[in-house]
Amino acid sequence: MKVRIHKLFEYLLDTVDAEPEAIVGFSLSSSPRLGEFLDDLDPDLPLDWNQRSFRGLPELRDHVLRQAGLEGICAPDDVLVTAGAAEANYLALRQLLSPGDRLVSEMPGWPQAEVLGRAQEAEIVTVARDEADDWRLPLDRLADAVTPGTKVVFLSNPNNPTGRVMDADELAAVVDIARRADAWLIVDEVYAGLEWEGERAPSVAGLYEKGITTGSVSKALGLQGLRTGWLICRDPGLMQDAVILRENSSEIMNILGEVVAEIALRPERLEPALKAARTEGRAGLDRMDAFVTQTRGLTWSRPQAGLIGLARLPDGIDGEAFARKLLGPPWRTFLLPGAAYGEPQHIRLGVGGGPGTNLEAGLNRLAACLRDWPR
Repeated sequence: MKVRIHKLFEYLLDTVDAEPEAIVGFSLSSSPRLGEFLDDLDPDLPLDWNQRSFRGLPELRDHVLRQAGLEGICAPDDVLVTAGAAEANYLALRQLLSPGDRLVSEMPGWPQAEVLGRAQEAEIVTVARDEADDWRLPLDRLADAVTPGTKVVFLSNPNNPTGRVMDADELAAVVDIARRADAWLIVDEVYAGLEWEGERAPSVAGLYEKGITTGSVSKALGLQGLRTGWLICRDPGLMQDAVILRENSSEIMNILGEVVAEIALRPERLEPALKAARTEGRAGLDRMDAFVTQTRGLTWSRPQAGLIGLARLPDGIDGEAFARKLLGPPWRTFLLPGAAYGEPQHIRLGVGGGPGTNLEAGLNRLAACLRDWPR
């Protein structure tokens, strides 16, 4: 079946030429500059593949396991370096789902699983997170949805786009639910590393023999342009199939992406980078919290992790109509409507991207657009 466009990407395509003056909703930390890595780059580096492993640079895969807390639990060959977490999700879902298979996912959540599942002619079942419970995943409803024979459960932790975090006990319960159904459990961790409450949650690849962890350097480290992510799983058959499938899509990783990501994930660089990102991110979220509190009719649950969250608009305002109006003159401010995540009465707010997003001006314009909205 043909892959159908999702609302999130459709909106981005429709608005990419708008040239906004401010952005309210950027999802990644401030991006480093290439010059920050030059001292560690070899000018004689061949611009071919890494010439050492089709699974990715061995030292990069070691770093991936370390940052995920999986050293001694997973082996380096349990890691495949991919073109971002999106390719990692694709490699898992593409090989696991066949027509008629049951895929259980969450709403709101990252829409990629639903898009690929429909293209595979799978049965799609979504479990609604509860806004009244700060977007917690209802484990009782998940257990009801994951029936015997369910092929795949796909979740994000921290949740994209609410920033809700499942803790170790919740993850253990999710693993039990998946195990009872003998289902594969994919958890996208692309927003891990910027936790504001408590510790980083355990990675599911270390909790369950059919657990698959995906992630990247895109969000917490602001390195989205590297297109460098990973898939982690202890099942050798799935990993070998992922290598073969990648050979027929992106084939090999770009060497610069691998090398720069390896440098960025070195422990002596990773911790200072995360500390700086957390300092900037927490300040931004404090500002956003104050803005939501002061703006009549706007409410949100502050994210427990990451730099984005969903805000409910005042009654009677459609999120997509509001986003399109805000993007036009005189406001020229970009944000994503909640319809991109199946929540049409919401907008996505975020504080990433650094000074270039012109966040303060964007917030002022957002408030003015709300005041101008016809009642």
